[in-house]
Amino acid sequence: MAFLVGMSAGEGRDRERRGVEAPRVAALFMLLALVLLPFAARAQIGSDRYSAMVIDAASGHVLYAANPDAARYPASLTKIMTLYLTFEALRDRRITLQDRVPVSAHAASQEPSKLDLRPGTRLTVEQAILALVTKSANDAAAALGETLGGSEARFAQMMTLRARALGMSHTTFRNASGLPDPEQVTTARDLAILARHIIQDYPDQYRYFSVPGFVFHGRMIPNHDHMLTSYEGADGLKTGYTEAAGHNLVTSAVRGDARLIGVVLGAGSNPERDQHMAAILDQGFTSLGVPGSGALFARADGTKAGGTKWGLITTAHAATLPPALRRPGGAPPTRLAAASRWHKKHARLVHAASAHLSPHHKPASHATSHAGTSPPGHARAQKPLPLPPTLT
Repeated sequence: MAFLVGMSAGEGRDRERRGVEAPRVAALFMLLALVLLPFAARAQIGSDRYSAMVIDAASGHVLYAANPDAARYPASLTKIMTLYLTFEALRDRRITLQDRVPVSAHAASQEPSKLDLRPGTRLTVEQAILALVTKSANDAAAALGETLGGSEARFAQMMTLRARALGMSHTTFRNASGLPDPEQVTTARDLAILARHIIQDYPDQYRYFSVPGFVFHGRMIPNHDHMLTSYEGADGLKTGYTEAAGHNLVTSAVRGDARLIGVVLGAGSNPERDQHMAAILDQGFTSLGVPGSGALFARADGTKAGGTKWGLITTAHAATLPPALRRPGGAPPTRLAAASRWHKKHARLVHAASAHLSPHHKPASHATSHAGTSPPGHARAQKPLPLPPTLT
């Protein structure tokens, strides 16, 4: 009996001790989780699909690089080339912003993100541009490609040929949107080259990348790129995501007289991607001796660094810039300012909105790219800008 009583007392003491230690153990695990969380994020950034680069836009000098020439899936960063060829066609007056783009059954059938365009309808070239830079609409991208190339497959060939002319030697395009295709590949270096060209070759049209959103058939379409409202000096370009690619981003930012272009490919999440972009851009500006910090500064009233307010682009049925904001001849204005007080008042709805591309199935493999020449009837290839130096 004494033995049994002794066992009961011991069990009581053990339970009491466990009751005291359990919260301590739980607290220790929570502390370890908080300490190790940043390392988990770094593990994603350091994954086998990660690449990154920062260049000085003026000189092309490389300020940071990680796996810059490794083959990667571009996802919706593909649309930067779709827009480059669209801006080229506008420059050559083969199309105008008011031209109507027909929506085929093929274009309407594209997977999200999309405007949910219906076959047989039309949207203007400018509506399509705004749909690509804000919602990253795949149906609008396919419709633009068919309009400019006759078919999306033909347009993808034009995209690849233009990539070669610009010096993007490791990029192959297979569609206008960036939807998964195992043969559609690029590199961080090639995307930096493309971003540099679109900024320098089409400075007026580049301002489209800055718009926080536009109104399409009564719907407010926000911009997916949250760097525009969270990083000092950011003024474009594009986000992208597929399951195989990871979370991709190309960003350009200006501080003082310095403009940088950053590329991040294969991040594990949108917040990780944006934070990493901010870190490598900060590092780039610091290396150039440019003061400032990329601290988050999103504001409900839509105010950006320097006090500029960016308004929505609105229309009764689609997006067109107000005449007062246009340059003579219908070209986009040098600065996309607030279209009206109403736009400013409601800009908070755009900045508060959160949107991202839907995940897609992982492609099977990569493919090598091949060279080519300019397509028949295309404008003479522009002389490529000096390439960033190859890193060893």
